[in-house]
Amino acid sequence: MPRNIVATANAPQAIGPYSQATTLDNLVFCSGQIPLTLDGNVVEGDVAAQTRQVLTNLQALLEAAGSSLGNVLKTTVFLADMNDFAAMNAVYAEFFTGEPPARSTVQVARLPRDVRVEIEAIAARG
Repeated sequence: MPRNIVATANAPQAIGPYSQATTLDNLVFCSGQIPLTLDGNVVEGDVAAQTRQVLTNLQALLEAAGSSLGNVLKTTVFLADMNDFAAMNAVYAEFFTGEPPARSTVQVARLPRDVRVEIEAIAARG
């Protein structure tokens, strides 16, 4: 089965040789989203502000793929500092209400553009 590339102007454009998302059958695989605005600038502020932008970007990308945050099956959260977990988690809970997806959260040495958080997702369509 061929995969399809998802691209939307409603989320920041890829900053490297990768697709914003791909689909296969009824699954959507979203590349990691960082806190970029549509014009490519990093959102200033703490991890809460950055998480809010990341999840807004992810929401737009999922909608372009025919899905939604409510259809997310699994996320992986990458944090520059695990001390930011509680603040990230509070914003995350605003976006994933009800039954949240499975999730892994890891601390990494560094993220693109020196942001505080990156989140990738796998979702179902329909």
